[in-house]
Amino acid sequence: MNKVYPDAASALAGVVQDNQTIAVGGFGLCGIPEALIAALRDSGVKGLTAISNNAGVDGFGLGQLLETRQIKKMIASYVGENKEFARQYLAGELELEFTPQGTLAEKLRAGGAGIPAFFTKTGVGTIVAEGKEIREFDGEQYVMERSLVADVSLVKAWKADKAGNLVFRKTARNFNPNAAMAGKITIVEVEQLVEVGEIDPDAVHLPSIFVHRIVVNATPEKRIEQRTVRAN
Repeated sequence: MNKVYPDAASALAGVVQDNQTIAVGGFGLCGIPEALIAALRDSGVKGLTAISNNAGVDGFGLGQLLETRQIKKMIASYVGENKEFARQYLAGELELEFTPQGTLAEKLRAGGAGIPAFFTKTGVGTIVAEGKEIREFDGEQYVMERSLVADVSLVKAWKADKAGNLVFRKTARNFNPNAAMAGKITIVEVEQLVEVGEIDPDAVHLPSIFVHRIVVNATPEKRIEQRTVRAN
């Protein structure tokens, strides 16, 4: 089966629809699937629930989908750096399921592993635990968190072979593998595409079984969220 598509728009074609849950990899602006996000914006689908560590910045990353009002709900752990996000949320125009960062990562990993729920101490005694089951283990209280499964996952990797075995680079290997695992259909954007067998099996970070479609974006912008330089 050929998993390689000529561009981001064709990779999304026939997959993305209104009112889906979309998981998006990345951390801040690091390791985000830039071309796939732009193609998702251009597709015009709406009513999306977006699972992502954050919502990008104004005008870039998932911030583009907020500006076009395509996202109705965010499941995220960091919601700074985006004035439009704040405006929509405070105006009651955007739903937010605020989730601790480690819990969010585990909810995605568990969803990909077929684990429906798990218990964690994080959030006990706070608004994070409101309405959730609390159980005691060994004298300590834990809150039950449901795992997350996305209709579609959009992921950024550095390199893939044509079967879909993935290699991530540095900080981009944060939410991307977990987001990829959690998707019923996972579409990955890569900078390099090689033949099957060119990646050492010991170097594979995520096996091909989790990847359904691949698109090459050899020259992503890789915008810096907050560029800080030393004074002369």
